[in-house]
Amino acid sequence: MDRRKSIQAMILGAGAGATGLIFKGCKTDEGPTVEENIATGAEEFFGRTPEELKLIEKLNAEQLFNTHEMETIAVLSTVILPPKEPHGGPIEAEVPDFIEFIAKDYPEMQDTLLGGLMWLDHTSNTTFGVEFKTATLEQQKQILDTIAFHDVEVPLEEQPMEIQFFHMMRGLTVTGYYTSKVGIADLGYKGNMPNVWDGVPEDVLEQHGVSYDPEWIAKCVDQSKRGIIAEWDEEGNLLT
Repeated sequence: MDRRKSIQAMILGAGAGATGLIFKGCKTDEGPTVEENIATGAEEFFGRTPEELKLIEKLNAEQLFNTHEMETIAVLSTVILPPKEPHGGPIEAEVPDFIEFIAKDYPEMQDTLLGGLMWLDHTSNTTFGVEFKTATLEQQKQILDTIAFHDVEVPLEEQPMEIQFFHMMRGLTVTGYYTSKVGIADLGYKGNMPNVWDGVPEDVLEQHGVSYDPEWIAKCVDQSKRGIIAEWDEEGNLLT
């Protein structure tokens, strides 16, 4: 799944515009190169074009948010989407790293995100005398309640910057989480799975005046032979 492409619609729709947590952060020159990651089978590089691989390496070598901003993003993401057992939440899904990568990939988001983070701290310091990341949960919610909703009759790009910021952060947090292994596990999504097929129900067959050939149905709907590939003779007759 391409997590970058999955948020393009959200970005276009958004308009123009915890202390002690440990982050992996951006890749540096000391870290593995894209080629080394590919060689070791890193999943996030599977199926990428050469151009995409070069872009990924370039973005991973850059840093947008400082440590304080990354910690604030981590705290904010967990307020937006609280962790729950057994899979965890945005931190376990590496949502802060995802948000930084996407913000580097889409520079038009940066002013809104950086400005919004400054607004959070300014508002928290002015109201409660502490930075947003160290405020209590109730204090954080009190601040966010003022920007969590907007007038749907007014285009988002015409809304105040802080409202655009929260709208963007909420979309990034949810997208980052539910396109991660942690989020997919939380959804319980297993992809396409084989099921047990016993043929068309008898009442449906009767409605259409048809029935199965007993010999044919015995070969086709024998669950004990689920893993056996069917074979036909040269005349098209089913053998197994």
